[in-house]
Amino acid sequence: MIAGSRESQLAMVQAEEFKALLEKKTGEVCEIRGIASTGDKDLQTHLANMGGAGVFVKELEEALLRGEIDCSVNSLKDIPAQLDPRFVVAAVLPRADVRDAIIPASLEQLQCGAIIGTSSVRREMLLRASKPSLRVKTLRGNMNTRLSKLAEGEYHAIIMAKAGLDRLGIDRDVHPIDKNVFVPAAGQGAIGIECRADDTRTIELLKKVDDAKTRTEVKLERDILRHMNAGCSSPIGVNAELVDGMIKLVAVSFTDMPAVRIATEFPVEEADAKAKEIADRLLRKA
Repeated sequence: MIAGSRESQLAMVQAEEFKALLEKKTGEVCEIRGIASTGDKDLQTHLANMGGAGVFVKELEEALLRGEIDCSVNSLKDIPAQLDPRFVVAAVLPRADVRDAIIPASLEQLQCGAIIGTSSVRREMLLRASKPSLRVKTLRGNMNTRLSKLAEGEYHAIIMAKAGLDRLGIDRDVHPIDKNVFVPAAGQGAIGIECRADDTRTIELLKKVDDAKTRTEVKLERDILRHMNAGCSSPIGVNAELVDGMIKLVAVSFTDMPAVRIATEFPVEEADAKAKEIADRLLRKA
C-alpha cells in the first residue's frame, strides 16, 4: 500500500504512526509518499482567505484520483466535513489529546498587550473572549517554523494543538488549556485515513485499524459542522467524548455575536438525531 502525506515533520510522524499500526494489524507493507499541499506552499495568506475547505488535502485527493497513492494520512480536522463523494474516511486512529496548548506561558501568566500567534479563527475568537487584553497576530507554517518564530521573539506566546506537540515529543513550557473553556476544533487530536470510495480492497484493509470510540466521537463533531455548512477555518469549536455509553459534548460558535456555547450530555444512540439539533442551536435556529 502507498500512503500519501503532507511533507511536514508532524505529518510524516503521523504517517509513520499509521504505517506501523497497519503493518502490525494486517501484515500489509506500507510505503509513505510525501506530497506538498496548497496550505503548505502558501504561508502568507490567512487560512480563512484561502478559498474554502481542503487546502491541506487537495493535492492528496488529486493523487488518489490519479492512482498514485492508495490512501492519504491527514489530521482529521483538515479533511472537509462535507466530503467529496468520490472519497471516504475509511479509518480514524485512536485519538490523542484533544486540547489546545499555549507555549511558553499559561493564559493567566501572560501580561496585558502580549502578542499571541495563531492562524486559527476559532483560537483567535476564544482568545479575545477569554482574555481581551491580549493581541493576536497571524502565525503560519509548520510546528517547527512556528516554534522558531517564537524563539526569535516575534511573539510572546503561540497556541497549537497539544496532540501535535506530543507527537513531536515537545513538552517544555507547554500549557494545555481546559477544553471546556477553549473548545477544540472538530476532529482535533485524531488522524483520518482517506481513500477512494470505490477502492474496496483498501477500505477493507483500513477497517482493521479503525478505532470505534474515536470514530463515534468525530462523526458527531463532523456531522454538526456539516449541518452548519462550516469548514475547518470556521470560528467553531466542538468536542464529543464517549464515556460509558454517554456522549459528553461541548461546543462554541462565533458565527454570530454574542457567541453561542453548549454543554450537554446524552446517550450515544441519540448522536445522529442530536447533530442537527445542536447545529441549529449554534446557528440560533432553535
